[in-house]
Amino acid sequence: MSTVKEYEMPEQVRRLTLDEMKQFLWGAATRLRGQIDATGYKEYIFPLLFFKRISDVFDEQFNDYAAEGGVEYANMQAEDFAIKIPEGAHWRDVRAVTENVGQRLVEAFIAIEQANPGVHTDGRVVGGLEGIFGPKDIWTNKAKMPDHIITSLIEDFSVHNLSIAACPADEMGQAYEYLIGKFADDAGNTAQEFYTNRTVVTLMAEILQPKPGESIYDPTCGSGGMLVKCLDYLREKGEPWQGVKVFGQEINALTSAIARMNLYLNGVEDFSIVREDTLRRPAFVDGSHLRTFDVVLANPPYSIKAWDREAFANDPWGRNFLGTPPQGRADYAFLQHIIASMDSKTGRCAILFPHGVLFRDEEKEMRKKLIESDVLDAVIGLGPNLFFNSPMEACIIICDKNKPLERKGKVLMINAVNLVVRKNAESYLTNEHIETILSAYQNYCDQEGLSKVCVNQDIKDGNLNISLYAHKSEDITTADLDTAIMEWKEIHNTVKDNYSILLSQMNNG
Repeated sequence: MSTVKEYEMPEQVRRLTLDEMKQFLWGAATRLRGQIDATGYKEYIFPLLFFKRISDVFDEQFNDYAAEGGVEYANMQAEDFAIKIPEGAHWRDVRAVTENVGQRLVEAFIAIEQANPGVHTDGRVVGGLEGIFGPKDIWTNKAKMPDHIITSLIEDFSVHNLSIAACPADEMGQAYEYLIGKFADDAGNTAQEFYTNRTVVTLMAEILQPKPGESIYDPTCGSGGMLVKCLDYLREKGEPWQGVKVFGQEINALTSAIARMNLYLNGVEDFSIVREDTLRRPAFVDGSHLRTFDVVLANPPYSIKAWDREAFANDPWGRNFLGTPPQGRADYAFLQHIIASMDSKTGRCAILFPHGVLFRDEEKEMRKKLIESDVLDAVIGLGPNLFFNSPMEACIIICDKNKPLERKGKVLMINAVNLVVRKNAESYLTNEHIETILSAYQNYCDQEGLSKVCVNQDIKDGNLNISLYAHKSEDITTADLDTAIMEWKEIHNTVKDNYSILLSQMNNG
């Protein structure tokens, strides 16, 4: 099984700085400029990064055992490595090839995936590398990716040792997240499917405060950044994080593979990431019910129109307890899925949405039922441009299945719209902003211009527009021009869609 047949004294490993890692990874990616469109970088760079990392970690583990008890002993131990690399499928095996390099790379990918199946336990598949390298045909299309380009990429990655000694898991994870952000910047709107503003994710994790041994779930997990950030929360506080069970679902095949790589590169092994449509076919079930989790966090796709509304209206999992959302906006379908996925005693969630979900008239009755259910704990209004490549203002909806006594029958409104910084065409929350918002959430009291505790009965007609409750006296509640134009366009498109549906029904009638 082992690809290392003889023990060779390893070279002295030099610890890479995080900046070196970032520069090195992005430098490799830019080699693809002119060869493929920027939106396709991730399809090539992430698999190569993962392949190089697991090969170097394999060597590192093997050499440690060989130094301890000899090569035969190391070969025995290699059978129990977390990731096994079959003979002939190591990085150096592919690097030695000079012809049909793409085909040889694909063969190595397939061999590694087959040698590392997931473990079936607790009604789920844990870990495993099936499909983790993504689509294979992209490597064998010589017109698009000739041998000399693949060879150049392999040589770029061969410059540095990517073992744990050279790049510990937390720093590798940070470099990986950096690369995701760079791809998002370079690729434009198409990157939105796997990129969420990391400072907002940090805030969400701080609010949810995951605990050792809990389960964490993201039903629209993208690249897995939210799941990783929850584990970072524990790691940064010195809490044990290895016992946390991680669950994610993602409809896009490549993005779900990227999420699995992300978790592995961050040192996480107990995870289940399933590629599937969450609304159509939820992946985690317990008999006739959805499986429930301690912590749920998500940034669902914004107001998708292509979803099976009719099926959701008769949902076998009972996820339409607030009602069936309009065809043009599936936001409240995801919200109901998330609430249904929360543990009845420990379940809590944080969901990133556009502000419109708080006051759009077509969802008013669902909001009323949400407030009446008393699972809504807080609504946090964030500033503009925190959605990637969108000027819209964002909000975070916090729900708790077991609200403390002092919070029952109430909703905390936090107006943090002005707590945002924009620099170098990027908007983000500073550490001070995060601390201010977190303190307001934890203190749970009225603070002029920042927060307001609202009794459920006082929330007017199901309207959760934060500016109606928590605002400064000089605040002007009108939206900025970009936001107003975008919201007008969306309303216009919704009216057009509904009108077309009406005409079709009349003609068919």
